[in-house]
Amino acid sequence: MPKIVDPVERRQAVADAVLRVAAREGLEHASLRNVAEEAGLAIGSVRHYFAGGSELMIFAMAELARRIDTRIRTRARALLDPAPDSGADTATDRRAGVERLLAEVLPLDEGRREESSLWLSFVTAARFRPELRSRAAELQTGLDELIRHVLVETDRAGGLAPGLDLAVETRRLSALLDGLTLQAVQHPDLVGPDELRAVLRRHLDSLRSP
Repeated sequence: MPKIVDPVERRQAVADAVLRVAAREGLEHASLRNVAEEAGLAIGSVRHYFAGGSELMIFAMAELARRIDTRIRTRARALLDPAPDSGADTATDRRAGVERLLAEVLPLDEGRREESSLWLSFVTAARFRPELRSRAAELQTGLDELIRHVLVETDRAGGLAPGLDLAVETRRLSALLDGLTLQAVQHPDLVGPDELRAVLRRHLDSLRSP
């Protein structure tokens, strides 16, 4: 009896192969042939699920964005909707929670460093591949919305200095996170986890109410 192949699982396996090849050799080497070999499939099998390289890249980029978004939003739910008996209602608790949430965006360990490196590769490729731009914009927009929401809630709780322009502070914090991520990916020996945390903490301290 022929083996029944789940098309969702197969597409997922191919996307995973794209990300492994890209992490190891660079996104430019994630060709249909190389990805098929990585996934242990015939190239015809890959073409059965993806019409071509562009569709495959879009799907892989969407999968990477989903992983990043899921991890960050899981942390956000724990911060913004704490359990009733969690005790996370003091200014110190909220401040620590905000720092932990935003730190999820930074490449503080090997897994997040690989994710960040892959995402930067996709975003760079999107400059010349219009089909990838909407995915890049979606994750950036989602991150900016999350940052703004965190700042708004912190402000409501009296945790921000009075008179701040939250739209400007959202962009400033987003740019800080992007810059730290880029430097940590490009120069991991010079910009380590402790420094990333220290810079983020100093920035958040600068926003606090006296």
